[in-house]
Amino acid sequence: MIPSWPVVLVDGDVVLRPIKMSDQAAWREVNRRNREWLRPWEATVPPPAPSGPVAQRPTYRQMVRHLRSEAKAGRMLPFVIEYQGRLVGQLTVAGITWGSMCSGHVGYWVDSEVAGRGVMPTAVALAVDHCFRAVGLHRMEVCIRPENGPSRRVVEKLGFREEGMRPRYLHIDGAWRDHLVFAMTVEEVPEGLLRRWRQARIK
Repeated sequence: MIPSWPVVLVDGDVVLRPIKMSDQAAWREVNRRNREWLRPWEATVPPPAPSGPVAQRPTYRQMVRHLRSEAKAGRMLPFVIEYQGRLVGQLTVAGITWGSMCSGHVGYWVDSEVAGRGVMPTAVALAVDHCFRAVGLHRMEVCIRPENGPSRRVVEKLGFREEGMRPRYLHIDGAWRDHLVFAMTVEEVPEGLLRRWRQARIK
């Protein structure tokens, strides 16, 4: 278990908190309503390898159990995003690695109804600051399909560096898709990412 987990992170109307079994109804409603909005960007299950197991998309309860298990093992921080008291998305810090790397990567999605209001940049800034300051990670990555303009704008607003392309990196929407890598290290935001984002919004 990561020492600073579970934790609730708040900035104004935006709240990150651990995902719960009791979120199922709200999570399903938001996910269902945004199915077409999310389809081009969400990971999918690839066809099974000749000698591999047949994988299926997990149920909500299976997903939460897996996320909790990974959090307990110190490999993941699974959050839901609330905006003005309503569940509007999900953010997960995954692939947490210690030793000589001390890194993790951020994945997220948000309700199209609140897109463009600064919810997601705020949520990512909260998560990155927590990982740098409380968890003790050194580097954070976000991997995004080149075609995903809204998600790219999130990391661009926050000042992540673009580091290059990972060809056929994830299976999404039925095929292996290229992803751009965006990254940031703790030395690049000595003032904190949330503070940088707040300052950028008032300019």
